[in-house]
Amino acid sequence: MPSGFVFDVLFFLAVLFIFAIGVGVLAIIVLYIADRTQTHHAIRRNYPVIGRMRYLLEHMGTFLRQYFFAMDREEMPFNRAQRTYVYQASKNVDTTSAFGSTRDLHAAGSVLFVNCAFPTLESDALETSSVTIGKDMCEQPYTTRSLFNVSAMSYGAISKPAVRALSRGCAMEGAWINTGEGALSPHHEEGGADIVFQIGTAKYGVRNEAGDLCEDKLRSIAKHSQVKMIELKLSQGAKPGKGGILPGAKVTEEIARIRGIAKGQDSISPNRHPEIDNPEQLLDMVNRLRDLSGKPVGFKCVVGAYGWFETLFEAIHRRGIESAPDFITIDSSEGGTGAAPMSLMDNVGLPIAESLPMVVDMINGYGLKQRIRVAASGKLINPADVAWALCMGADFVNSARGFMFSLGCIQAMQCNKNTCPTGIATHDPRLQRGLNVEDKAQRVANYIHHMQKEVETIAHSCGVAEPRRLRRMHARIMGENGRSKPMDALYPDIAAGSLLSSSRKDAAMA
Repeated sequence: MPSGFVFDVLFFLAVLFIFAIGVGVLAIIVLYIADRTQTHHAIRRNYPVIGRMRYLLEHMGTFLRQYFFAMDREEMPFNRAQRTYVYQASKNVDTTSAFGSTRDLHAAGSVLFVNCAFPTLESDALETSSVTIGKDMCEQPYTTRSLFNVSAMSYGAISKPAVRALSRGCAMEGAWINTGEGALSPHHEEGGADIVFQIGTAKYGVRNEAGDLCEDKLRSIAKHSQVKMIELKLSQGAKPGKGGILPGAKVTEEIARIRGIAKGQDSISPNRHPEIDNPEQLLDMVNRLRDLSGKPVGFKCVVGAYGWFETLFEAIHRRGIESAPDFITIDSSEGGTGAAPMSLMDNVGLPIAESLPMVVDMINGYGLKQRIRVAASGKLINPADVAWALCMGADFVNSARGFMFSLGCIQAMQCNKNTCPTGIATHDPRLQRGLNVEDKAQRVANYIHHMQKEVETIAHSCGVAEPRRLRRMHARIMGENGRSKPMDALYPDIAAGSLLSSSRKDAAMA
């Protein structure tokens, strides 16, 4: 190669390098002047240019803390140990660990299951029993053995490939998928899974032009063979007292068409159903939906004030138990996958540990245990969580964020934006490319399968043949003094019908 040519190339690179340095210096000078003269940010005014690093470091800290700085059990909302279990179960790898638990077993509130001296042999174990919802109360009751199901996540809040993978994975293991308030999409049906159709306060998918319930549209939805139940959403975990929020950036043309709203505009649901203002009107709506659909109907709520449950159950006995909701889903103040005001997320509603036993006891006390089934939802993503809920009286556990982890969620806290790096909560095609539907569907199925097997393991250790036989006597709860107490002593079982008046009790027995 001619030496002159080499010299020319080197000279060009040197000039380019000097030019780049010059541009960089000029940019720093411009930023320095801008930071020194602006009056909105004290850090940038006092520390020009360098102060801008604060915003980068603050942003990166969201992602780095969980990998480098947080201990296994200390991060919120889900710690590394919780997430690791879901990742391992979803990938179908070994979920065992060694050298002892990293969990503080003496922390107040810790749940410890009471192992039996003579645990159930594998040969004596039974298949998880089935539960029928709406038996003898509607045209098409729903029977299922599933313990662990996909909680409400709308197509819109999560992406098309995420919904498709969840649908396929649930079908593989016989679990149901809840549509969330964003209506029924073809992607929910694709995998062949059982579907719970949720009606939110905006009534997406079954609304008329005025935003009221359209009976013809509901009948049409109910004709789908995969739609097994209807869930009326009163409130949800992260934002009780406020309706669903879907930013306009996530309202695509298809989502807008399915919901019946305008493309690109924020989707803000009312904070309650205008036609439901008391327990009597709630029962009216439940019965109207059941008559129209012919399928089991229940409602979902976060518990805060709870006296209205007593009014509701009294009204059921006055009207007749056929008027009762077929199921109630209790969501936790700790729940929430989508956008929510921090003032509600942090401060409103009761956690599931308090609300679940309260509602279960009232249902039993009013003699409705066999009539109304209970699903527990909100931050229950590990086998111990599910076993605890079964001990406390739930018939099912629903999870949203657990299944997001099974799809590959890294807790990037971007759900309320359109920038989810794993493609789960975004409609950016570039980001969705990373979510392979076939692979993630198998991970969803693996997660459900491992959950079922490990809840069975806990049940067998406690000496019962299958998970739905777990009771409060099979667990203890750690107190402030470092000593545990039996769960059935802290939460004594309420005798069936004991909360009814004498006349109502006689009628209920009859």
